Order: sequence, then C-alpha cells, then structure tokens
Amino acid sequence: MSSGEPVQVNLRLRSFAAELTLPPGTRVLRRSEPAPLTNVEEAVRRALAEPIGTLPFAELCRAKLEQYASRGHRGVPGQEGSDKASGTRAGSRDISGPQVVVVVSDNTRPVPYRGEGNILWPLVSALLEAGFPGSSITLLVATGMHRVLTDEEMWSMFDDRVREAGVRVACHDALDREGLVSVGKTARGVEVFMDRRYVAADFRILTGLVAPHAHAGASGGRKSLCPGLVDVRSLQEFHGARTLAHERATDLILDGNPCHEAALDVARMAPPDFILNVTARVDGQVAGVFAGDMEKAHLAAFEHLLSFAGIPLDQRYDVVVTHAGLVGINFYQSEKAASAAARAARPQGYIVVVADTVDANPVGTLSYRRLLSMLVEVGREEFLRRIMADDWEFQHDQWGVQGWSKFLAKIPRDHLFFYSPQMPLDEYPQLICRDPRPILEGLEVSDPGVTVAHFVSAAVAEACRLSEAETGRPASVAYLADGPYGIPLAEEGTA
Repeated sequence: MSSGEPVQVNLRLRSFAAELTLPPGTRVLRRSEPAPLTNVEEAVRRALAEPIGTLPFAELCRAKLEQYASRGHRGVPGQEGSDKASGTRAGSRDISGPQVVVVVSDNTRPVPYRGEGNILWPLVSALLEAGFPGSSITLLVATGMHRVLTDEEMWSMFDDRVREAGVRVACHDALDREGLVSVGKTARGVEVFMDRRYVAADFRILTGLVAPHAHAGASGGRKSLCPGLVDVRSLQEFHGARTLAHERATDLILDGNPCHEAALDVARMAPPDFILNVTARVDGQVAGVFAGDMEKAHLAAFEHLLSFAGIPLDQRYDVVVTHAGLVGINFYQSEKAASAAARAARPQGYIVVVADTVDANPVGTLSYRRLLSMLVEVGREEFLRRIMADDWEFQHDQWGVQGWSKFLAKIPRDHLFFYSPQMPLDEYPQLICRDPRPILEGLEVSDPGVTVAHFVSAAVAEACRLSEAETGRPASVAYLADGPYGIPLAEEGTA
C-alpha cells in the first residue's frame, strides 16, 4: 500500500449509506458516464414516432385497433375465468378492446418506471391517446425464475398515473403451469413454455433496461421473454451448464455468445410487436431511448452501452472492493458484482463485496440454497462434472450457482469477503465467502452504514495483509465505484 491519505468514498444503496475508508493509493475505477437526457418524456415520444425497424407507434396502434374491429368484439383470448391481474376476475371490470400486454422488469432491475423522467407513463399515455381503454392494458412483470411479487410491490414500481388510468398489473409465475402455453421447440428439441397472457395478447410490447449482464452480454430486448416470461423447462439451453461455461457467455459480448443466441431463439417464437428499451447512468438517469423492432432496437441500445459501460484496465489488482448495487437484493444476484470485480483482480487475488440484500430470501430460493451447499461441499470441479453429466436433471437456479463456480476458477472461496447487513450471521458458513463474524465480533452498533464501513475497512486490511504475505510486496487496491454496472476490461496479457 502507498503512503499518504486514506481514500474516502461514499456508498449509497437502497436501505443504507456508508462512508468507506480505503487504504492510501487505492484507485477508484469508474466507467465513463454518458450525459443524461434533459427531457425523457420527449425522448420517449420521439422514439415512438421514429422507431428503429418498425412502423411508428401510433400507426401500429391504429392497425391493432382496426384489426380488432374487423374481427368483431370478442373476449380476452386465453383468459377465461380468473385473469390473475391485480386479483380481479374476468367480467368484474370492463376489459373490452384489444388486449395490450406491456412487459416490464421486476424489482431486481433499476428500470425507470416511476418518478421524474420515467419511461412508463409516456408509453401508457400514448396507448390511451391512440384509443386503448386503460382496462385493456396489462403491465406484466417478467420475473423469470424470481419469486412472484405482491400487488403492493408491483404498484410501488410504477408511476401513480398508470394505476389511476385503470391499467392492470399481473406477475409472471414460472411455477404456474396452467398460466403457460407452448410456443414451439428449440433446434435441440427443447419445448418452450411462455406466459399465456403475453402469447394471447393482441398487442405485445417489451420494456427494459439495457445494462451489462454476466451471462447474456446485456439485459433488455429478448431477455424480457427469455428468461422473463418462461419456465425452468424452457431454459435448458439459455441457462444450460455448457452454455454458461462458454468463454463468450459474459458481460458486454453478444456476437458468438451462446446465451444471447439461445434467448433470441426463444424470443423469436413469440416476438413482440414493439420494444421500448433504455440505457441509463449509474445514478438512474436515462441516457438513451431505443424503440422499435426487438432485435434492431436492442442492438442499437447495446452499441450505446458499449460506449460507456466498460472500464479499461492498465493493471490487475491484489484487492478489489465493490458493491452489488441495486441488483444485489440477495446472494444469488450479488454474484454479478463479485464476478465483475474478479475481472479486475489478479489470479488468486482478494475481493471485498458489500450488498444490500433486501429481498425476503436474502440468500436465494430453496433450490439455489441446495445447489450452493453442493458446490461448497463437493468443490468446483465435482460440481461442474455433475451438472454437465448426461444424466443430470436441469434444476431451478443452477445457473446462479454455476456463476459462483466460474468465479471460483479465479478467486478461492476464502479470498472473498462478503457482507450484507440483512444477512443472518448463521448463513455465512453456507455461502461462497469467508465468515465475516470474526471481523464483526464485539461491534455493537445499530446503524447498518457504520457496520458496513467497519467491515470494509477491516476486510480490506486483512486482504492486504494476506496478499502481502503471499506476494512479498505491498498490495494494490482498487474500488469499483459502479459495482456491477461498470465492467473492467483488460487487454490480453495485462498483469
């Protein structure tokens, strides 16, 4: 470590803020942030009027309304009985008109759906202005394999004007087989089951944020459907063990990425009529709006993402400190931050991760817990051998644990310091990290920010001490200010 003044950085997550003190000489690494849009609503309206690869949105709306009128009045396709939208029953409210499904991300993705500069109200108001009744519009939350959200959780994500307009909300449930319908088979013969409400809709729209993704290269576009609206049976290629083991199944790569290609294969089976995707700064402000064709608009957004999301490296570091951002609602999601940090670390280096695990399940699902325990018990090589065996039965959340196995190929388990104020202390021995209890022993404070600051200082000091004992030189330290949203990029041969 260098002599001089300690480096002070401010960390602000969902439920706490902390002033972190890092060793003198720590390099604070940030991605190059794009300028925020000054008028997001106007940018959305312009993108709807001048989309990429499709007719203008108003013309698509007019065509959908005319198609509906030419067929005569009919009920909601595929939604007899309970429609599972906001707990209502079909017939309990007016849902006449062509059915519009707007697919939205869940609360693990910081998509600007409410507040100043949100993208949802301009889209919904454009539908209302075109003549669609509010009751004919459903916001369908694409949870993928995540848990089903409550009505309260869903409405808290959206602009209040959307609810006041009579728009309905619904949540995808990957375990509800009655709510799924087959849309075809992949080239390898895997049958794909997708949310029935989306498939049956007269007008299908996807929304989302295009950000780095640890396996698919980038979020947004096709990912709203795969994994967003399918079930675990449908993910055997997208999240299969061999797919994720591929060297190009990683952040900021689409070309030749088998995970991206598998998602596209599924999405093309029931493609949307239109998408509205955005890129954003780390502070949440919208940086770009991209609308139109699912593939063309998403690719344009991805090209914009590439212009600012990478962090060029001129060296690798002995100790890398990071946070799990807004996505790190549990240990499952926090792997994204650890894996991004590993890209900046030397082989066998040390990683310090702080997370804000606000989810009801701070570790993950029962299936995830079981597979994580298996990884801890049998080790990385045996875990991979098992999940790649021909007789292995594909399991829910195995991809999340495989992500940790990829991390362990470079960083040993006891070289990861992980802490979240919400994580019960007795959970840590089952996680892929060092037990933080020795660091926290005797600390009696109620402010989580103070606890986090103490943990980081002590963890970094211990990591530096261990690194210096191994290498015989002072440890180099880096802090990834953007957490999982800034991706370290090193040229081949960077030491």
